[in-house]
Amino acid sequence: MNITLLVRFVAVAEELHFPRAAKALNIPLASLYSSIAKLEEQVGTPLFVRDSAETRLTNAGSLFLATAKDEIAAAPAPAAKPVVPAGGKAKASKGKGRAPAVKGQPKPYKKRQGR
Repeated sequence: MNITLLVRFVAVAEELHFPRAAKALNIPLASLYSSIAKLEEQVGTPLFVRDSAETRLTNAGSLFLATAKDEIAAAPAPAAKPVVPAGGKAKASKGKGRAPAVKGQPKPYKKRQGR
């Protein structure tokens, strides 16, 4: 099983509220809903009962919660992302974006001299 799906399931199971769990995980609510749907599809049974008033764990969800916590604890720590130094060489534009010179008309950035 995907550890990310399990972490999201445990967050919802502890909060019993999808929007609060999404905020705690710092992910979009739609992403959380799709993750739980994908996990329920993999397990083969609904893990939550969603009413208009509340969200509850099903019996299968309660049993799966202990298994999910064990799998998360047994999983290796995620690899550290390599640190990329900031900076770099700035490149100047070489005349791109300038207006083409039209014969017979003054250049737009030059002031015409009066006589």
